[in-house]
Amino acid sequence: MINKINRRALIRSSAFGLLAASLPNIVLAKSGYMVPVADKLFHRYPSIDDAIVSEVVGVSHFNLDRVKELVSKRPELARATWDWSFGDWETALGAASHVGRRDIADYLISKGARPDIFTFAMYGDHDAVKAMVEARPGVQSITGPHGITLLQHVKNGLEREGLTDEQKRNSQKLIGYLESLGNADVTQKNMEMVDGEKQKYMGNYMYGSGPEDGFTVRLNMRKLISLGKLNKFGGSLYRKGDQEFEYNGAPSVIISFQLDGEQVISLTVTEPDMVLVAKKV
Repeated sequence: MINKINRRALIRSSAFGLLAASLPNIVLAKSGYMVPVADKLFHRYPSIDDAIVSEVVGVSHFNLDRVKELVSKRPELARATWDWSFGDWETALGAASHVGRRDIADYLISKGARPDIFTFAMYGDHDAVKAMVEARPGVQSITGPHGITLLQHVKNGLEREGLTDEQKRNSQKLIGYLESLGNADVTQKNMEMVDGEKQKYMGNYMYGSGPEDGFTVRLNMRKLISLGKLNKFGGSLYRKGDQEFEYNGAPSVIISFQLDGEQVISLTVTEPDMVLVAKKV
């Protein structure tokens, strides 16, 4: 004989099964109750939505309160990684590290973020960075997100207010060590342009008919030409030759501009497996 409890469970389970079959936007929660879900799941579900990943990496540059709101709910976001464009990968911790935000870095690490040589450089941890360099000679010349050098990470960390005298001394000691190596601050080569010459590249370029099928070229805070998604900031462009640029931190990506006389009419993105032309509008 089926006891009353099992019978009730069986009836409830059967009823829920019928409901679930008839309502595609309803799922069964662990509690046994039906809960609604979004009408449309993220296209890579169960991966976390790109918008959330992008935000947590973005705000890790400057907004500790928002980082806490996002990461306290989902601690795994402390390890979030975002490709800003063309393989310019950055973690949330990498973002905090290259702007010298020790407070944000501390919080992310407490939630499971994985510190690397750039994080230790930002902290001014001389012994840790030196040990890594000696263990793998040459790593000091590898750049971080956006092509920012290891030495620059130390300097950016030193610029933050509120450092103790000991922290300042440690950072200065690390700067001296990295400078002695001679190649911890090698930046991408860039043929200089006067401001007037840069202006001809500014504007929007479209490669499709969709509202987001385009690029915007503008000057960034460093007064370098940058290329990003339409109406958004992007990575710097480093001039390599006549109308030819390398995208920030992505040596396999070349951006070239086509002119009609002195007027720029289009740009071409050349990647290892693709060539894309966008017309200036």
